[in-house]
Amino acid sequence: MKKLSLAAASLSLLAAPAFAGDPAAGEAAFGQCQTCHVVATEDGEVLAGRNARSGPNLYGIVGRQAGTVDGFRYQASIVQAGEEGLVWDEENLVPYLLNPPGFLTETLGSRARSGMSHRVRTEDQARDLVAFLAQFGAAPAEEEAED
Repeated sequence: MKKLSLAAASLSLLAAPAFAGDPAAGEAAFGQCQTCHVVATEDGEVLAGRNARSGPNLYGIVGRQAGTVDGFRYQASIVQAGEEGLVWDEENLVPYLLNPPGFLTETLGSRARSGMSHRVRTEDQARDLVAFLAQFGAAPAEEEAED
């Protein structure tokens, strides 16, 4: 029985995405994000930040297609990037957080514009933010798979 439990625990660790950042440090760093963003469930429970509205709700952002929060008016570039397959994972969020306009220009070309002007200062801080945000919500594909 112990061998089976250990094997099951090992498999569950392999199935969970591993993030390089520190969620506790990301929570502290989220203070700079809450001016524009909130992490709130569909029923309105605020899990992080304040009820800010100038940026989209970040609940479930990790694993979500870019530019797809219902009711939020995105810049055309971020919507286009999402339509072309951009998914917010650690590989994409880290460079986006470090330089949103530069990331979109590199992704879409010189005409791309970002609605987010704030830049995270270091790669470690960006990874910490991703690890923190990954705790909130599941990507839609993951939720469907669980049903």
